[in-house]
Amino acid sequence: MSSWKKAAKANQKTHKERHQPDSRKHLGLLEKKKDYKKRAEDYHEKGETLKLLRKRTLDKNPDEFYFHMVNSRVKDGEHHELEKEEEHSVEQIKLMQTQDIKYINMKRTMESRRIERLQSHLHMTDVVDATRNTHIFFVDEGEEKNFDLAKRLDTHPSLINRKSNRPRLSDLNKITLPSVDEQVVKESTKAKLKAYKELSKRIEREKQLTVVQQKMELKRHLHDAKILKPKRIRPGTKVSAPVYKFQYIRKK
Repeated sequence: MSSWKKAAKANQKTHKERHQPDSRKHLGLLEKKKDYKKRAEDYHEKGETLKLLRKRTLDKNPDEFYFHMVNSRVKDGEHHELEKEEEHSVEQIKLMQTQDIKYINMKRTMESRRIERLQSHLHMTDVVDATRNTHIFFVDEGEEKNFDLAKRLDTHPSLINRKSNRPRLSDLNKITLPSVDEQVVKESTKAKLKAYKELSKRIEREKQLTVVQQKMELKRHLHDAKILKPKRIRPGTKVSAPVYKFQYIRKK
């Protein structure tokens, strides 16, 4: 950029928007162009909506039937909804809600038993080994550099990360391992991964059923509280039921 352009840019005047004169301050802020554009667009949008509604009213067939006519009446120029007769009584609604809760509870119990059955077959050693071990060894000063963990635990270095089934070197020398087919190992690993996946899905489903049961039971308690309405402390989410504080009522 040349020195002339720099000087011209430095001498430019900053133009500020005109404010409301003191004699017109009682009228509020002075409307700017952007405010006028918003107001004009809103005005035209409402005008187009009224024009469309007016056209639909003129084109409407007076003999046209729609089902809401059966449940509404116009009385003295005012529109009124007809009061419907309740299909179910309060006792019937409570009974249906109780049956639903029993069904959800039954399904949740079935999932819990299946989870226990799967966990009894799976020893969960992979999950245990995945967590970090926090065992602390105390050594004398100067022995930190030469500290050998495998030697301290008397096991093979490849078995250090295990938390279970970690035999000692003396026991390894006594064990005679049978020959195992590689195909059998692959199939057993595949079956184990499939079982872990099923277990994870069933645990998630059991959590969802627990939340549904809690929400349904809370809904039933809210339906019973007619005199003193409880206060909501925390709203419900997809993974948790809402929390309400009920008034303590002393029972005779």
